Amino acid sequence: MTSHQEQISSGQRFEFGKNWSRFLRTLNDERIVEATESLRNFFSTEDLTGRRFLDVGCGSGLFSLAARRLGAAVHSFDFDPQSVACTLTLRERFFPQDEQWTVEEGSVLDKEYLQSLGQFDIVYSWGVLHHTGRMHEALENVLIPLRESGMLYIAIYNDQGRASRRWKRIKKFYCDLPRPLRLPFSLAMIVPKETRQLLRCLITFRPHRYVRHWTDYSKKRGMSRWHDHVDWLGGYPYEFAKPEEMTQFFLERGYTLIRMRTVGGMAGCNEFTFADWKHLEGNGRG
Repeated sequence: MTSHQEQISSGQRFEFGKNWSRFLRTLNDERIVEATESLRNFFSTEDLTGRRFLDVGCGSGLFSLAARRLGAAVHSFDFDPQSVACTLTLRERFFPQDEQWTVEEGSVLDKEYLQSLGQFDIVYSWGVLHHTGRMHEALENVLIPLRESGMLYIAIYNDQGRASRRWKRIKKFYCDLPRPLRLPFSLAMIVPKETRQLLRCLITFRPHRYVRHWTDYSKKRGMSRWHDHVDWLGGYPYEFAKPEEMTQFFLERGYTLIRMRTVGGMAGCNEFTFADWKHLEGNGRG
């Protein structure tokens, strides 16, 4: 496997960690609360005490922090050294010297590494596996550390057909650009879209709606609209799948869909929770 830096230098990978380090400058208590609530709502539980939580591709570390705040013992890893650094920063800020939260560099494509981690009650990977360059292998591998009675929570980009394939070319083009040209290209792509949205709000005499698109964006899992824009534009490698493809993939491996939230045919990530159907049947839930 080529190193992270080699992939960056050859234009094969977006610098996700650098974008996350900028995002951390905007992190505040409100964003942390929203991230924590998103986990609480999706798992329909008030806390995760007594559970082991694996954050596959931890990124900024925000959701590792959220899981730890809910009481889980957390293991965070990422292929990107800067993402690892971001997560370590959050751990030292909120849970210094905490033995219940470990952070390290690792790859979901490394089976031996995953086998070395032991078993987890929750394996969580939001918007990560489609950025590995080998998505189906990554989807297979996340089952390795999942306990028989555990839950797998993943979010994967929705397949929009031609639109998704066009975006794949745009993302690759961004990563091939010299660094000084990336910001101008980002603005050239993002500003027209934002301008159209602003004009629609002005024409309908509802400029406050556009303002809320920015001010209320943190309510979407505690994220940042601008940093999500940049991540979306440059996020390469880039793969995608239809909801039915995802459910069939895991059904063939003995897992059933517990919960799904889709973007309704639009751009973005569909979210899934899977569990071992034999375990569910054994507990009278089959």
